[in-house]
Amino acid sequence: MNRHQPAWSGQHPVDVLITRLDPALPLPTRAHPGDAGVDLVAAADFAPDAEHSVVPVTRFPADREGVDIGPATRELFAAQLADARTVFWNGPVGVFEFPAFAAGTRAVAAAISRVHGLTVVGGGDSAAAVRALGFAESDFSHISTGGGASLEYLEGKELPGLAALEAAGGQP
Repeated sequence: MNRHQPAWSGQHPVDVLITRLDPALPLPTRAHPGDAGVDLVAAADFAPDAEHSVVPVTRFPADREGVDIGPATRELFAAQLADARTVFWNGPVGVFEFPAFAAGTRAVAAAISRVHGLTVVGGGDSAAAVRALGFAESDFSHISTGGGASLEYLEGKELPGLAALEAAGGQP
């Protein structure tokens, strides 16, 4: 197994990263065998019209590709985001470019748009997703194309570009 393929997924993991600054949000993608109510959409291949089905994350077929989060996972995400006051979202949760696999990303975006607090959509793919799915810029506090870098900055990691500016006395 390579580092990009969790033990519970098939060919491609569905990458989900939602960070909350108040108490840590337990993420369904960190599920362990035996966890209930967490599902994914498994497709026969990576195509907009691929045959697909919803499967529990703990029984994901090795010959399938993860193309979206399932309905139970969408509900779980929405419920866990309902009381959030700060949300940083980096990365669509499905292949939103294919209408059949956009429901998860749409559900997460909708849940985040209902948060009463700071909501940041980070990353070029996330920004493209919320726009393609018809969300207004005003539905979120901020939309940024710098998703990974933004999260690294929040983690306190040194960013080379900022370090260079600081070393130059704040001048580029």
